[in-house]
Amino acid sequence: MICILLVAGHGTVLEAQIRNDDTGLYSHLTGIPKALLPGIGGKKILDFWWETVNMRQLFTEVYLVTNADKYKHYERWATANDFPVENVVNDGSTTLEDRLGAVANLELAIRSRKLQDDIIVIAGDMLCADHNFDIAQVIRFFRSEPGELIIYYELEESEKSSSRGIVEVCPDTHRITRFLEKPQEGLTASRLASVVFYCIRRDTLSYLSDFLRMQPQATDRSFGRFWEWLINEKQLDVFGMKLPTGFQLIGQVGLSDYTKWLTHYSTKQQDNPAKPITYRSFARVGLMGNPSDGFNGKTIAMSISNFWAEVTLVESQTLVLVPHPLNDPTEFGSLQDLFCISRKEGYLGGLRLLQATCKKFYQFCSKQGIALTKQNFTLKYDTNIPRQVGLAGSSAIVSATLKCLMKFYNITDNDLPKPIRANFILNVETDELFITAGLQDRVVQVYEGLVYMDFSKKLMEEQGYGNYVSMDMSGLPLFWLAYLSDPSDSGRIHSNIRQRWLNGEPLVVEAMKTFAELTDQARMALQDKDWRRLAQLMDQNFELRRSVYTDDCLGPGNLRMVQLARQFGSAVKLPGSGGAVVGLCLDDERLVEMRQAFQEAGCVFCLITPYNPSASTVSGQH
Repeated sequence: MICILLVAGHGTVLEAQIRNDDTGLYSHLTGIPKALLPGIGGKKILDFWWETVNMRQLFTEVYLVTNADKYKHYERWATANDFPVENVVNDGSTTLEDRLGAVANLELAIRSRKLQDDIIVIAGDMLCADHNFDIAQVIRFFRSEPGELIIYYELEESEKSSSRGIVEVCPDTHRITRFLEKPQEGLTASRLASVVFYCIRRDTLSYLSDFLRMQPQATDRSFGRFWEWLINEKQLDVFGMKLPTGFQLIGQVGLSDYTKWLTHYSTKQQDNPAKPITYRSFARVGLMGNPSDGFNGKTIAMSISNFWAEVTLVESQTLVLVPHPLNDPTEFGSLQDLFCISRKEGYLGGLRLLQATCKKFYQFCSKQGIALTKQNFTLKYDTNIPRQVGLAGSSAIVSATLKCLMKFYNITDNDLPKPIRANFILNVETDELFITAGLQDRVVQVYEGLVYMDFSKKLMEEQGYGNYVSMDMSGLPLFWLAYLSDPSDSGRIHSNIRQRWLNGEPLVVEAMKTFAELTDQARMALQDKDWRRLAQLMDQNFELRRSVYTDDCLGPGNLRMVQLARQFGSAVKLPGSGGAVVGLCLDDERLVEMRQAFQEAGCVFCLITPYNPSASTVSGQH
């Protein structure tokens, strides 16, 4: 592959304003070409791009196209920076009026140097907010798609789409469906801006001369016009890849814009030199419908702030995953200590969840056409969610890790929408770690609060996810939670229920439909604040589960907790896969007695504090 850096523009506005500036602050920049002006951190703008593309394993040659007016500057720069002077192409223009135009400059380099290879072309006078992106990832993505590649970024709030080339991108195929050069307001809802950073296949290079024959005027020979013609008219396959950073082309801007962008980008980098990013994800209780989420059913679940997993990410020289001192022990008091801990807790802590999430995140971004920066980080986690009692402790760690990674790499909700995020978290656990799990936990940990979920087969097949609705949390009744202090004998329900469902066994199929019906009724009860009806439905949910799973599958510990709760007139059901029960007791006086009875039975008992994201200042972040 060959790289061509374009620096042949005539920056007359910026140059004139620097020359006429009365303050004297910029007198040392008089006459300097745009690409050789200071960029972020004082380094020349072109120096950054040369460092980025000066990689023999990626590019066989790098060329620089400039004009006759500034040729000597770039010749001197090439000598000082170990750039091959013979690869500096002079387009012969000396003024803005006799310029060739960007597309003609590219075509000149290809024709004059008889280049016959795939080309990556970059504007060498383009400011970039982040200098750490991985150009190898860009090339890998280009080679994975059957067409040309345009790099784009998401406009900041202050930027107007009418000042940029705007792309409309199909989220599934990453194909650019339409290119609009500086569109008027209202023509497109897209905020994805193209930059002069393209990959073009050798077979497509002939289109450059075709385009130029139709455009005799240099003003019409911009890349924006070229891509409009190639995508909208010729309908060639052109794909888009997002760089989650900001770009600014110096172009024909003035001194105030140049200094404003420099300050803006420099401030952004200084704001977060190594500031830790911390997010929490919360345990959840299934209030209704579980376990039908894995069987095209419907559920209602709630995140609770009693228990949480917290992940902290901080930028570092190398990528480090820090073991948790309790959950990932590597030091033991003795061989007997190792034996007892391993027998009780197994070998698998939270570290594997961090590692699997990082792996899946990189894989997802590469596949989705998002070029990540080459930054490293240190990840550590903490959690107080009790293990093996079905409160979604594993997915909470994955969810919190994903929040940190998204924030660190500037991945937005548009890049990874909430319903897809829930699928992502599930895939980390099922595909990478072979954990048996359903979508409910991941959905409620992404949306947070009280969430109604419909996983109907039609929805799942058509859009790849269900219908998720956040519900009003005001005035909720007092729910309680109890769990086994040693859940090893009945922590999780194991059965052949999935195979029976796949086989179409009427008892199981009908039960899953009934779980969905109970969920819809519970949704109405919650909306009407009919707590007695909700309590009845919770009891029905448990009995239905019992009829399908049998007492042997449910386990003696779960059954004892259910029986104990019913002695005190409380509604009760399993909030997850087993090891805990969630209840609704409408008699406050009996609640005190029930708490004591559970504690005396060796269980942990607590009143639930629902986590309401709308009532929190920053959802899940500290």
